[in-house]
Amino acid sequence: MFAPKAGHVPAFVFSPPEFSLYWDMKEGNLTIFDLRKDFKKGSLDEKEVERNPFDQFNRWFKEAVASEIPEVNAMTLATASRSGRPSARTVLLKQYDDRGFVFFTNYGSRKAHDLAENPQAALLLFWEPLERQVRIVGRAEKVSPAESFEYFRTRPIDSQLGAWASQQSSEISARALLEKAFGEMLEKFKNGEVPLPPFWGGYRIVPDEFEFWQGRPNRLHDRIRYTGTVGGWRIARLSP
Repeated sequence: MFAPKAGHVPAFVFSPPEFSLYWDMKEGNLTIFDLRKDFKKGSLDEKEVERNPFDQFNRWFKEAVASEIPEVNAMTLATASRSGRPSARTVLLKQYDDRGFVFFTNYGSRKAHDLAENPQAALLLFWEPLERQVRIVGRAEKVSPAESFEYFRTRPIDSQLGAWASQQSSEISARALLEKAFGEMLEKFKNGEVPLPPFWGGYRIVPDEFEFWQGRPNRLHDRIRYTGTVGGWRIARLSP
């Protein structure tokens, strides 16, 4: 058994040992241990998937859209700083093709700082009604200003102005300052087209690994991984 040296209190020892369990009691007849669901809606066989993971993604994405899943293009973006400190947030997939998966953001944001230091990133799309997940890992690169503007011009005018008004991820003392900045942008660009902010644009995640996950009964899920190789893609089944 571990025993700390006299006079030394490790960081994980609480003194006094007081903490709160927020689901330590019964809520009716339910505890947090009872929150579970068995998955029974589909299966995934490595002999039946597309040979190219972009084609497999396209098939699943179209099925998710047809299922009318809310925010079907929402995905978790995971990044890490140079030191390895991780960060994750939800972004929106706005374009995909055989070059990669594109989202847009402020180039001064936390995610952008991470990607400048460490361009490796991961994406996760979860479509609960279909009991499916797709995990994508690869290198991030900025899209061209022309590509960024092509998307920017399709955004609602208020979203365009919001991109100018927000210094994303920076600290502000009050929301009123943000609303004031938005009003100033509204006045500034009231008579013309809103230009693309020089600090705003897209990133493309260029994958070298995909994983397609289909929920199955008894937590024996189907997991099919594609790994990029010199000659194409290697397909393998993973244990759940």
